[in-house]
Amino acid sequence: MRRKIVLILALSISMMAAAQDFGTYFTDRTLRLDYIFAGNTAHQLIALDQASVSPRWYGKRTRLAELPMEGNGQITVRDHRSRRTLYRNSFSTLFQEWLTYPEARGEERSFENVFLVPMPRDTVDITIDLRNNRREVIATYTHMLAPTDILIRHIGTHPTPYTTLAQAKDTARCIHIAFVAEGYRKEEMGTFVRDARTAMEAIFAHEPFKSRRGQFNIIAVKSPSTDSGTSIPSKGIWKRTALSSHFDTFYSERYLTTLHLKALHDWLAGTPYEHIIVLVNTPHYGGGGILNSYNLAMAHHPQFRPVVVHEFGHSFAGLGDEYAYDFEQLPMYPHDIEPWEANLTTKVDFHHKWENLIGRDPKAGFYEGAGYSLKGVYRAYPDCRMRTNENPEFCPACQQAISRVIDFYTAP
Repeated sequence: MRRKIVLILALSISMMAAAQDFGTYFTDRTLRLDYIFAGNTAHQLIALDQASVSPRWYGKRTRLAELPMEGNGQITVRDHRSRRTLYRNSFSTLFQEWLTYPEARGEERSFENVFLVPMPRDTVDITIDLRNNRREVIATYTHMLAPTDILIRHIGTHPTPYTTLAQAKDTARCIHIAFVAEGYRKEEMGTFVRDARTAMEAIFAHEPFKSRRGQFNIIAVKSPSTDSGTSIPSKGIWKRTALSSHFDTFYSERYLTTLHLKALHDWLAGTPYEHIIVLVNTPHYGGGGILNSYNLAMAHHPQFRPVVVHEFGHSFAGLGDEYAYDFEQLPMYPHDIEPWEANLTTKVDFHHKWENLIGRDPKAGFYEGAGYSLKGVYRAYPDCRMRTNENPEFCPACQQAISRVIDFYTAP
């Protein structure tokens, strides 16, 4: 009994220390940072566009200086005077993906990127690092930010109307998800909310989301478009929509994305959100998921449910694609470097992935053909939601990776 009391006391002290740590350095507001990433494979540039502040902070309040996964980039907030790391998070971007395409060897392009951090009480230094597929830092940028700066824009006082789809048991320690309408006219918002509920239930039909449903707070943000649908450049179709989304991203027919991240976060300002799922009002197949940026999926194709779940695996948990095609092999993962994704390996440094499942589960092992490469990159199981739309579940390796991320955001 005495040991149990000591453990409870230690946990209480730890929780109070974590809460005190947040309150010491941050206020309950969100600092939104807009950046421009530009360049090509030879050189990259990071520049601050603007800073904004909105009411309430909906991200993590503990483990502030830790990362849920490495990602292809990181944002770090440090106290300006002491240089102490106060907050970190990881991300991936379309800009870094574009750098892997042949076009980036000669052409130069710029991309919008938006990151959210808790609003600091005092002056901080903020660093953005971008990494290549060898996990090397290729660009870094540090700037100072004073919370008293009069040019920090105040936003979110008149949030976009939204419907709450699921309320967490503890809204102070949960994962906030916002579904965002894209290509739905104002009179189609009823359809959007129904589509958002369908997508939500599709996610919660999968473990470990199913058994941990109470740890998610979910809303549907009613961002109206002038036109229904989305743009399809290859067919000469251009629509006026809330996020200017389109197919044919990087000239890939089924790659459906939006490059307008500032508009996306403008629609979300003042709503309770951190993770974003964009639903596109189109029957055409396509989508995309970018770690800690957004998950975007078509809402009216027969495979809507498995696609939105698959893309959420990317955007929320940082899972990699487990498939490879003869006709399209992309050199995303060098075979002499271990991927940071928890569900992929090149066997270079396999520790802390699914080694605990090998021997315990006869199906767990190393299956070649993953990460867009037929050889040299391995997955844990024969099939998984991250491999095919037909598989009904995440494999055990992906399930435990997702559970770790949920724990990261919600554990005291």
